[in-house]
Amino acid sequence: MSAADIRQPLAALRERVRTELRHRIVSGQLPPGTRLVERELAESLGVSRVPVREAIRTLTAEGFVVALSPRRVVVRTLTPDDVDQIFELREALEVHAAGLAAQRATPAGLRRLAGLLDHAARATAERAAEEITDVNTRFHDEVLAIAGNPLLAAALEPLEGRLRWLTRQNTRWDDLLREHRRLLDAIASGDPARARALAGEHVRVNRLAVRALLFGDGSARQRSHGGRSGGSRPGHPAGRVC
Repeated sequence: MSAADIRQPLAALRERVRTELRHRIVSGQLPPGTRLVERELAESLGVSRVPVREAIRTLTAEGFVVALSPRRVVVRTLTPDDVDQIFELREALEVHAAGLAAQRATPAGLRRLAGLLDHAARATAERAAEEITDVNTRFHDEVLAIAGNPLLAAALEPLEGRLRWLTRQNTRWDDLLREHRRLLDAIASGDPARARALAGEHVRVNRLAVRALLFGDGSARQRSHGGRSGGSRPGHPAGRVC
């Protein structure tokens, strides 16, 4: 056991290691296909191999890594179907949340959303990728909070990390800001149908953008015209990954 393991409560240590490894994956420090070697990761984090092993087990359950064999674990390479399935679930839940938010938003809640978009505008102007990803995630979290249905948030929670992973790939930052402003206007209008329509459009546009970035424009165009998947066969990794 390392000195870091001794100084920190075990639960806090496990959480720190898991959070850091997830961050390295989401930020691209550990690209898809990278082999996760417990000894090397433990040394880089200054911990023993035990919390690293537990973190890898958790990240496997969350869909970030995959075991190719008992001794070979790598960062997962997303396929077009992976992206579609994540966004399909996101669309179903976030569209409903936007409608509820339009019905239940308070002036204080709307001010919080507007403040987050002001923050997003500053980060977008500075092209601060990590900050943009963070504030855009917080914007969607706030919409869920305003919707006032904890089960919706709980249903999305297992996908939160992977959604952030995908969001990090989308560099259409100016478009994202405009889409979020339109969604805020719809929620503020108190019209649930309008809010649901804009939320659905936002998710679909972003799914196509992410697919185009990860798998090429042909994949996105085919999907937008009703195709099953793009340049790769269903379940088969594309040549370009996140």
